[in-house]
Amino acid sequence: MSAETTSVTPLWLDVDPGHDDAFALLLAAHNPNVHLLGVSTVHGNASLEHTTQNGLSILEAIGCRDIPLYPGASKPLVRDAVHAASIHGESGLDGTTIMPKPVRAAVRDVDCVEAMYKALITTPPKTAWLVATGTLTNAARVIKEHPDLAGHLKGFSIMGGAIGGGFTDAPLGRVAGEGERVGNWTPYAEFNIYCDPEAAQFLLTHPIIAPKTTIMPLDVTHQVLGTPSVQSKLLGLPGGIPARDSPNKPLPTPIRALFHEIMTFFAKTYAEEFALTDGPPLHDPLAVAATFAPDLFVDNGGERFAVRVVTDGEHRADPALNLADAEAVGQLGRTLITEVAEEEGRREGVRIPRTLDVPRFWDLIDQALAEAEKVSPLPALEADWWKTRE
Repeated sequence: MSAETTSVTPLWLDVDPGHDDAFALLLAAHNPNVHLLGVSTVHGNASLEHTTQNGLSILEAIGCRDIPLYPGASKPLVRDAVHAASIHGESGLDGTTIMPKPVRAAVRDVDCVEAMYKALITTPPKTAWLVATGTLTNAARVIKEHPDLAGHLKGFSIMGGAIGGGFTDAPLGRVAGEGERVGNWTPYAEFNIYCDPEAAQFLLTHPIIAPKTTIMPLDVTHQVLGTPSVQSKLLGLPGGIPARDSPNKPLPTPIRALFHEIMTFFAKTYAEEFALTDGPPLHDPLAVAATFAPDLFVDNGGERFAVRVVTDGEHRADPALNLADAEAVGQLGRTLITEVAEEEGRREGVRIPRTLDVPRFWDLIDQALAEAEKVSPLPALEADWWKTRE
């Protein structure tokens, strides 16, 4: 049986681009089972200014000038903003040579939250998904300000959190001086949840939203690594990556070259920061795939969980800098889970898969790239493009 649904899923995507967010945008825009209603940006991997510009650039690259993009929150609900320059670079999307500059502006004459609400509430009841692949500030705001949306949505899918404790056998990464850890920002916390723990706690304990929520934690996303073979497949060349001394190297299409650049920069930073040398985990598009291909994921026959987020602790930009910062932060942003028991044949709680069909997921990415190739306005690559990859 195919993993995809046969109907088209209306979807709003909230992002903080971000290298893996680029793949989430690609999949949401170029999968035939998704109708991308709109895009909003949020603080997170970089400042809101940078994530907004990055989002516009990615939409331009993949041929989606018609999809509106709205800047959202520039900081968390009650804390100061933190950013992930060590992973994504100062711009939030460093490492590319052919990323286009935006040719249009973001939509600023309509409030982001109002745009999200209008687009989602005008879909038929129980059909639309809200997907958040960054900090959860915008998502929390739209539910707080428009509580009727909670019941209207079919689902809410997020990339965030880290469980640990053997929840899966995925390698979560190592940091010099620490060894194996659970989180990717602190020893306990995943970055998206850490950025706005109050927003995450509100959503993951919400009586209506939580039971229709799917989480893609590090325990799942770290099973989907952009290995050298995956990086080669992204290029779409019959012979893969040609040898360095090969004459007359064939060139990939510009859009495939761009996503190859995005992946290889991401691979470099993950190897340096977390000793994940097999390839970087491609977190964010998994949250998109969960909306239209739920059977791609395995949840042990319907496991559901109650989730609590630790909100005690101080927000520090880089808690690894010194011991005092680490002690002040504590376990802030940690996601704690308890399995929900079955009652009357049902389990009401958050869906957190254990694993997924990884090859099938990469096929979805390849299919989305093939669709993007048809409409991308990127110019042909320069003949010496391969030299930039050496």
